Amino acid sequence: LNIILSNCKLKADILLAIMEKVKAKKQYGQNFLKDTTILDKIIQSMPNNNNYVVEIGPGLGDLTKNLVKYKDMTAYEVDTDLIGILESKFNIEIKEGRLKLIHTDVLEAWDKQKTLHDGKYDLIANLPYYIATNIILRAFEDKNCEHIIVMVQKEVAEKFTAKVNDKDYSSLGIITELISVDSRILFDVPPESFDPPPKIISSILYIKKDMDKCLDKDFNKFLKACFVQPRKKLSKNLTSVIDKNTISKIYEELNINDNVRPHEVSSSLYSQMHTRVINGRNK
Repeated sequence: LNIILSNCKLKADILLAIMEKVKAKKQYGQNFLKDTTILDKIIQSMPNNNNYVVEIGPGLGDLTKNLVKYKDMTAYEVDTDLIGILESKFNIEIKEGRLKLIHTDVLEAWDKQKTLHDGKYDLIANLPYYIATNIILRAFEDKNCEHIIVMVQKEVAEKFTAKVNDKDYSSLGIITELISVDSRILFDVPPESFDPPPKIISSILYIKKDMDKCLDKDFNKFLKACFVQPRKKLSKNLTSVIDKNTISKIYEELNINDNVRPHEVSSSLYSQMHTRVINGRNK
């Protein structure tokens, strides 16, 4: 028994030594969350439901070890160096089937299988900054993803939660408002909560999707055109997708002022405008 315990301690010491030497890689946007207070607050933010959990970019597994206590889960990790560490650290959880560790680029996984889990799930993760926006938009498209609780750059979180007339109001806020029943910033996370500390403030973004709605890719392209020059008049931006006569007709039907800027139009009006653009194409 003493020999077994000694071997277990030796393995744990080796694993700890390896983890201490692991350095975050810039190409993967890695900043390892270490603050236990923040980790606890993320766990407290989890919805009280029976949904599966998916984590993207578990890193050294600090959030993972808390999540797997409460839910069965899958973690997607692209970094080859971290996979071995995670497999050793969560050897028991993996054997018991409580944790599924997948070594792949999560965007490629979405391309191949359209969903990250065959059943309703919640995405809970400390996302790499450089692909955070793309991941959230892909989660919007994933019909099985219900809740999104992710750490992102504060500026990104503000864009997803912005409302009409806010300075950060853009296509991201419009899409979020139309596809969700709740979206908000739960709390901010200071740089010193990470190793290494990033140069920006992070935020925990919470979004609960309306499972009866889906993201229209054509609408997304339409919105990007509307905000291509956010300081210009909306009608000027719209000329890249529809002619001036059609713009005037739509403005008249929806009682939109010709001088309106993109950030001054509600998500509902954008949706109605897009419907009329589509109807005009089909005539």
